[in-house]
Amino acid sequence: MRLVPITDADRSWASLKSQWRKAAEAAEEDFSTYTQGIFAALDPVMQGGKGGLYGLYDGTVPQAFCQVSKLLMPKFEGPVLRCRFMTVSPTYDFGSAGLDKYGQLLIELFSGMIWLSRNALSASHIQFHLRSPADAQFLAPLQAPVPNSPFQRFTINGAWVECDLKLPELETM
Repeated sequence: MRLVPITDADRSWASLKSQWRKAAEAAEEDFSTYTQGIFAALDPVMQGGKGGLYGLYDGTVPQAFCQVSKLLMPKFEGPVLRCRFMTVSPTYDFGSAGLDKYGQLLIELFSGMIWLSRNALSASHIQFHLRSPADAQFLAPLQAPVPNSPFQRFTINGAWVECDLKLPELETM
């Protein structure tokens, strides 16, 4: 899976909604009431080009999206990459994919955040807001210190995962 920006301009936002409409209808859900809150809130923001949404795609199929922002916060030294408002596709939301696949989805999305922090949105701190504190079980194993871990610090408090990434070591000649 890969994490990519979602925009109104490139029609990826409209495509996601269309695909999720079909998935919701396949689960015999009324898409307009199922997504009433999140899409109603995001549509105007997306039309303004300020959504900051990233989607986790399996091929061309969006599995989840979240709002990603890079900001400065008083408690951190340097920029923080913050992931909020995670929304999963109807396949996961209605349980068709199963709990194991849902856990893997969260791991993939978190891995995508690490990738973004090392590439397009450079930051050494990540705040990752889970949908529920119960979801912490899927990322909890990352708290154990292991050799070659990319984390200098990794904590879970309620529905918030926070980590500081180790800075890449400079190559010596």
